[in-house]
Amino acid sequence: MSSPDIAGILDNSKELDRLRKEQEEVLVEINKLHRKLQSTPEIVERPGDNSLLKLKMLYTQAKDMSESEVALSSQLLGQIDALLPSGTQGQHRRRIEGSEQKKKRVKADSEVPRMSPTMRSHLESLANLKGEQVAARIIQDDAGKDAGKDEWFVVKVIHFDKETREFEVLDEDPGDDEESTGQRKYKLPMSHIIPFPKRGDLSTSPDFPPGKNVLAVYPETTALYKATVVQARKRKIDDYVLEFDDDEEAQRLVPFHRVVPLPEGYRP
Repeated sequence: MSSPDIAGILDNSKELDRLRKEQEEVLVEINKLHRKLQSTPEIVERPGDNSLLKLKMLYTQAKDMSESEVALSSQLLGQIDALLPSGTQGQHRRRIEGSEQKKKRVKADSEVPRMSPTMRSHLESLANLKGEQVAARIIQDDAGKDAGKDEWFVVKVIHFDKETREFEVLDEDPGDDEESTGQRKYKLPMSHIIPFPKRGDLSTSPDFPPGKNVLAVYPETTALYKATVVQARKRKIDDYVLEFDDDEEAQRLVPFHRVVPLPEGYRP
């Protein structure tokens, strides 16, 4: 085992620590801006305000740092693997490692990898959705013409498991068909959930331009369908004017907090 190899590992370890400290600092700034927008959401309507632009830049910076952390961690793993002995030498080394208590601690640390501050913050925000309504993708697995079809409904979040990263949700209005047996519960992955914009936090509400395809709650239902934005809004709190696919009515008004981005690969 050469000194340059060890020096390279130590240098990358220091760089990883520096990167994580910077992530913590960016996360603090993001949380500050969140609190500001939650307390005074009308600030984004003021001429010259750049709060949303600053928030976007902070999230972009956090994303870049998270990707750098993954790349650096992978590089460190490769460096360490290259130095680890193989065969009987490795077995002998494991037999003479420190105390039993130290072995357990090392094992525990290896089984629970450190999570980036950005991912921790994201999982925490998902856990905070408990009790709120979200858009959920339900895949019909019954036999028949609708088998495999994607359907999106408004559901209520019961619980989010940070370990499995699964949502438990409740469909409070499953429909009035003959086979309906009341409210239904589902366990869904993160990718099948889209949080709605918050009425009191306009920073969570995207501003979709005319011609943009979106996913929106059809009026007087709990189902979401693909729609197209017809005209620009004057204020972020204004309703959207939408045209739903296969809808006989030309245009419909939908509240901004019931409109979300159209998921990639959406199958009507």
